[in-house]
Amino acid sequence: MKTVIIDYGSGNLRSAEKAFERAYRDSGSKGSVEVTSEAEVVRTADKIVLPGVGAFDDCRAGLMAVPGMMEALNDVVIRRQLPFLGICVGMQLLASHGFEHGQHDGFDWVPGEVRAIPNVVTGATTKGGLPVRRIPHMGWNELHVAAPDHPLLAGIESGVHAYFVHSYQFKPETDDALFATTDFDGPIAAIIGRDNIVGTQFHPEKSQAIGLRLIANFLNWRP
Repeated sequence: MKTVIIDYGSGNLRSAEKAFERAYRDSGSKGSVEVTSEAEVVRTADKIVLPGVGAFDDCRAGLMAVPGMMEALNDVVIRRQLPFLGICVGMQLLASHGFEHGQHDGFDWVPGEVRAIPNVVTGATTKGGLPVRRIPHMGWNELHVAAPDHPLLAGIESGVHAYFVHSYQFKPETDDALFATTDFDGPIAAIIGRDNIVGTQFHPEKSQAIGLRLIANFLNWRP
């Protein structure tokens, strides 16, 4: 079994690669991990991972610039329905539209929109007397599991902590696409999905034991 992590110039993928390799070892699953920027390699995958760091449209443009990549993704994920995991902006790209620096089309694989998190003033002030704002949502925060029976959430209960870094949130069109939330002056999507597609707003590769558990669940998932 081969898990492919797509490299389209969006961040250093070494930590993700190491986390998936460790999850294979720890779970006893047999398989390999390959980081690639080649569409034809993606077509040979059994499972696909799409990370993403930065702005929605920059990540989308970077992915679209890789020859044949979007066609390969539609082949393996939509036509062949292989297991797919999007991470951070890789999750946000699953939406119908993103509204970061204008309106941009997403994949429309999980209907919904990516909108800015309201920049709430905390009540504190800086030394210069300016209000302190909380964006980005960065650091460890609790998960609230909405789909406890989903295989990706096996052994993961509400109250565990995962690591987030983002200023925009995925707002799915329907509640059944919302697998888990976190709280940041109100609920924010932490895990979304449908069918063979799932996405995490947090970084499982940086979320220690709970992240490795989710990755192991993904490696064992047979949607």
